[in-house]
Amino acid sequence: MKFVVDGMLGKLTRWLRMLGHNVEYSNKLDDVHLIAIAKKEKRILLTRDLQLYQQAIAKGVQAFYVEGKTEAEKLAQLAKKFGISLDIEMAISRCPKCNAQVKPARKENVKNKVEKTTFAYYNEFWQCPKCGQVYWQGAHWTRIRKTLEMAKELAKAEMK
Repeated sequence: MKFVVDGMLGKLTRWLRMLGHNVEYSNKLDDVHLIAIAKKEKRILLTRDLQLYQQAIAKGVQAFYVEGKTEAEKLAQLAKKFGISLDIEMAISRCPKCNAQVKPARKENVKNKVEKTTFAYYNEFWQCPKCGQVYWQGAHWTRIRKTLEMAKELAKAEMK
């Protein structure tokens, strides 16, 4: 599933990329360009701007008005609407920063790119082939999993 996301949904963009979705994002794109990208590249436009949503629908662009306040609420809405899986699979995960698909990286190849303690404590790493960012499932994954579990619960509750 491919999306184009307005400038108000930067955090959601990162979540969707981690979940493996191709997401076009720039906080510099105006409404005309967002609609044009959605139409040309057959992307679903996600927005928190009601006027943009209405314009997109009027022009025949598939769009979704995101209403949730928290990231878990937003993810639950998308899971319900589009059947998005709320599990991160590193085999399909994308770089939250630049949207390229991350690749497994050999530990010795990231030695000079991560803190010494990170290198000592973790053995699995992924790297973005485009921007070079290195990822690992560190302590921050507790928060990530908690948000995704909360989103799953919300999505389940909404379906009843």
